[in-house]
Amino acid sequence: MTTDGSKPGVSSKQRQFDALVRGLSGDLYRYAYWLCGEDALAHDLVQETFLRAWRSLDSLRDTASAKAWLITILRREHARLYERKTPQFADVDDVDIADEREAHAPEAVGEEGLIRAAMQRLDAKYREPLLMQVLGGFSCEEIARELNITPAAVMTQVFRARQKLKGMLAGDVKEAQLHELS
Repeated sequence: MTTDGSKPGVSSKQRQFDALVRGLSGDLYRYAYWLCGEDALAHDLVQETFLRAWRSLDSLRDTASAKAWLITILRREHARLYERKTPQFADVDDVDIADEREAHAPEAVGEEGLIRAAMQRLDAKYREPLLMQVLGGFSCEEIARELNITPAAVMTQVFRARQKLKGMLAGDVKEAQLHELS
């Protein structure tokens, strides 16, 4: 240890990166999980994000914008997954129709399942800013910069997203009550 508490031989770049990883990995994981819905894939996305961030750490001019910078890298990594994938087509005659009971798995029912399903049904225009605000903890200005829209548009989209969610969830509750009666 040196007099300033750092380890000898560790560069300031390494210390800066370690601080980024410690401080933001949880936020990045939560956002990645919302994007892909799979634990292992979310971890892979975060790892790839940090790898790319390490390679281009010199391009980070302002450490205050590190979270937005990393979220941008993460979103691009997620998009790259689908650029590389070529869909596999199956003959319609070979496709089995899933049993409806699978939709009632424990993770798909309940409050969290209803909210997750309703959020997935939102248009991306409304879902993205809402997720960035609720899960990422981004301010209105940060979301506006990230999505290349005005702060007023962010506020409008978040408000509308919440209104649409309320409507969807009220409809889901009514539908669930009707289903229980039949």
